[in-house]
Amino acid sequence: MWDSFEDDIFIRDKDSGHFFDRDKLRPADHKGEHFKVAGPLNVPRSPQGHPVIVQAGQSEDGRALAAAEVIFAAHQRLDTAQEFYRDIKPRAAAAGRDPAHVLVMPGVSPFVGRTEEEAREKYDRLTSLILPRDGVALLNSLTGGTLDLTGYDLDGPLPPAPPTEGMKSRQALIRQIADENGFTIRQLYQWVASARGHFTIVGSATRIADTLQEWFENEGADGFNILPPWLPTGLTDFVDLVIPELQRRGLFRTEYEGRTLRENLGLPFPVNRHAAARAAKLAAE
Repeated sequence: MWDSFEDDIFIRDKDSGHFFDRDKLRPADHKGEHFKVAGPLNVPRSPQGHPVIVQAGQSEDGRALAAAEVIFAAHQRLDTAQEFYRDIKPRAAAAGRDPAHVLVMPGVSPFVGRTEEEAREKYDRLTSLILPRDGVALLNSLTGGTLDLTGYDLDGPLPPAPPTEGMKSRQALIRQIADENGFTIRQLYQWVASARGHFTIVGSATRIADTLQEWFENEGADGFNILPPWLPTGLTDFVDLVIPELQRRGLFRTEYEGRTLRENLGLPFPVNRHAAARAAKLAAE
């Protein structure tokens, strides 16, 4: 569908009244198992060829899909991030794709302070505002709607949850966070509230930069999806304090490489298949 329009289809010639070149319009004529569509797409081709496809999912089914150009992952430790990273890259290669063009980008929720104490104070102040009923509802939703905490002491341990058909990886992650940190139910919902189970870092700009660098340089991530715990200040703290530290280490750009998300992620421009076929035909003639 995204190749319905060749990149130079639009003439926009006011004098002749020609808006586009009909020879460069291609219906999709897709007939598949689940749906069929004639096309063409009713919007022009994206400036980046195809939109960047982002996928989330760490279960076996999610890993097997691996159809995205960016994989949004959730990990609490470097070792589990490395296991996922080292599993995804060979799968991409086996599917005939360039592993460098399948970017693993875990979510990170940073509480940044000029000191460790300031960062901790920000975390404690924000999480203290969570109403218990909302915290319990959050845990229930993240575990597939099966975790009934009615009657449980919020300052006691998380009870076991029955298995579900959906959200398996997130349910396992919530259990991992609770068990490895010895969290009570209250501490657990406070920890996951800002990032829904993604990696939360509380500390100075140096500590956060150290952590991101360690993951980036040791096959834990190709980059990160920053999830500010609140807006706009949480994002401003990261931009003003952590980004300069990463730039000093040569780990973050000082200017953008291009005009599109695809260019700035270092992903190749997808050549329009119809334009390529046309060029091949002309070359053969």
